[in-house]
This record gives sequence, structure tokens and C-alpha cells, in this order.
Amino acid sequence: MAKQALILIDIQNDYFPEGKWPLEGVEAAANKAAQVLQAFRQVGNAVIHVRHEFTSEDAPFFTPGSEGAHLHPKVLNQGNEPVVLKHFVNAFRGTELRALLEQRSITDVVVLGSMSHMCIDGVVRAAADLGYKVTVIHDACATRDLEFNGQVIPAAQAHGAFMAALGFAYADVLSTDEYLKAQAAAV
Repeated sequence: MAKQALILIDIQNDYFPEGKWPLEGVEAAANKAAQVLQAFRQVGNAVIHVRHEFTSEDAPFFTPGSEGAHLHPKVLNQGNEPVVLKHFVNAFRGTELRALLEQRSITDVVVLGSMSHMCIDGVVRAAADLGYKVTVIHDACATRDLEFNGQVIPAAQAHGAFMAALGFAYADVLSTDEYLKAQAAAV
């Protein structure tokens, strides 16, 4: 039988409106993340939080030890929920994330958080390459406008492009409602 874990990626204060690097739609995404988190807690499935800190004090956001680098209050970990500290885009790189999943005999991971085009993309591709069945909760993820070659790519388009790419070959990409309904039907 599949064992599932929720991985919450970088839902940290600096990504919120009062932070150093605000994302579009981050409040709505965090509310959806909190719904999924509550569902995991209710059934007793594993929950792992990931938070990013840069190693330099002059980083644009998530500076070491700063309030902005703390987990946002909407999704704070509880006593038995580990928090993985990472310094790279891919949450598996240089961290204990894989060991935590293996200790719990996890086969399936559900991923949500920030940013869609960076750390969500990185962890989803890595998890799939490591053999995990991956689900992404797209409306519980957020990003920001990007720029490439002098062109601004609106956040919604960047998010959509990355979700489409992940859904093509790496993960099931579902809304919060779709995921919660499927879980309720499986019980």
C-alpha cells in the first residue's frame, strides 16, 4: 500500500506582501496549503516542511536567521513535523529530505508551496527521478512575474507553463478541491 507524505516548500514570510520578495497570489495559495495540511494531519499522514535560507547576509531574501526566512504562521509545523533547512533550489540537495522519506517508507509525495518556477519545479522533478509518485497541488503554489530577454512574463503565465510541464511527465497536477475529493473517496 502506498504511503504518502506532504512536502510544503518554502511557505515563508518573505514571500508574503510585507516580506522582501512577495509573490502573486501567495495568500490564497497559503490558504489552500493550510487546507491540505489540515487534511494530512487529520488522517495522520507524514508532513515535512522545507524552508530556504541563503548562506549570505546580502541575499535578496531569506537571509540567515531573519524573520523573513521563518515559516509563515498559516502553515507552522507541529511537534512531530520536521523542518528541512535547504540552501539550494532542489530540496533534496544537501538535505535530509530523502532520508526522512525513506525512514517513513514513503512512496508518494504531495508537493505545494513556492515558487512554482523554481523550488516547486526542482523538488518535483527530483522526486520523480528518485522514483516517488508525485502530486502537485497547483492552487497551493505561488510565483511572481518573470523577465526573459526584455519581456515580462506575468506570474499566472509562468505558473501555468510550469504546471503544464510538470503535468506532462513528472506529476499529477491537481487543485486542492480535486485532491481532497479524491482522498475522501479513497477512504
